[in-house]
Amino acid sequence: MSRVTIQDIADALGISRNTVSKVLNQSDGIAQATRDKVLQKAIEMGYKQLSYVSMLTKVGGNVPKLSIPKSSGVVALITTTPFANNGHFGVLMLDHIKKELSQLGFSLEIHFIDKGGLSDCTLPNTFIKEQVSAIICIEMLDRAYGEMICSLNLPVLFVDGPANLTGNPLPADQLYMENSNGITQIVRDMIAKGKQKIGFIGDYRHCQSFYERYAAFRMAMLMENVPVCEEFCITSHIQSERETQLNTLAQMPDLFLCANDFVAAEAINILRNRGISIPQDVLFAGFDDAPESRIITPQLTTIHIHSQSMAYNAVQLLVSRIAEPSLDYRVIYTETSLIYRDSTKILDK
Repeated sequence: MSRVTIQDIADALGISRNTVSKVLNQSDGIAQATRDKVLQKAIEMGYKQLSYVSMLTKVGGNVPKLSIPKSSGVVALITTTPFANNGHFGVLMLDHIKKELSQLGFSLEIHFIDKGGLSDCTLPNTFIKEQVSAIICIEMLDRAYGEMICSLNLPVLFVDGPANLTGNPLPADQLYMENSNGITQIVRDMIAKGKQKIGFIGDYRHCQSFYERYAAFRMAMLMENVPVCEEFCITSHIQSERETQLNTLAQMPDLFLCANDFVAAEAINILRNRGISIPQDVLFAGFDDAPESRIITPQLTTIHIHSQSMAYNAVQLLVSRIAEPSLDYRVIYTETSLIYRDSTKILDK
């Protein structure tokens, strides 16, 4: 049986895909009657990424429940990211995760790991293993630290994680946003419009998602039979080195694909200081659909991460692992959506 998509639900109801997407991601501006109609149809059609809690609260709870352990407890969220201070996709996930875990009887405790704890591979004093039912790691990208967490003999979920450059994944469940399709589509669309000089900015060793986005770029170029100009691949992990490379480019590519929106904003600022205009002189695309992508000028073409779907899958993976620790390790990808904006608008020169 094929997987039900947002487009399938939209077609069944005779409404736009955008409306269905907004309902499933709890966006504002949708009438309650429309929400109820979309949620009910999603349940009927078996849409797997629909928020469990939303179904219970919005349409009366006529849905099979997740397998809830007999004894609920504490889920520890371990991160290096100060969520309150930036637009990281994990910020948008956090409220959804808290809500759904609460409905299932779990509390969420957040533990921030500083540079010292990261380098020493030590847990904070606030982490009490005997009280923890499971661990969710967000923005934990250090391989050694990840191995230490996996050695605690607790259910562990990584939302993104260290780049797997060796083919030896961590012994834990893993959750990712879909990193390939949107980038492949951008490459194909740009090449179809005669824009064949395409570069990539971002350290593909930073995390698994950056690695997959870089790999998708190179594979898309290969499949289109267009050579990659290595001069336009700026992949240093050191910001100053990326800046130097951008400042010394003798010519611009047609398009820079960036590992995320923050990398794109950084590069755009560097090039503007050189007097280079976007999109007149070079097109740009990012990833994540961070708030910055909508306030930068021009607005940034990007790939939207569905935070509610990520949260739902995170909770489902955690709860099922708590209930059945002997399950094979799972790698789950959630849908992403390409959003074209003015930074890739092809202008007459």
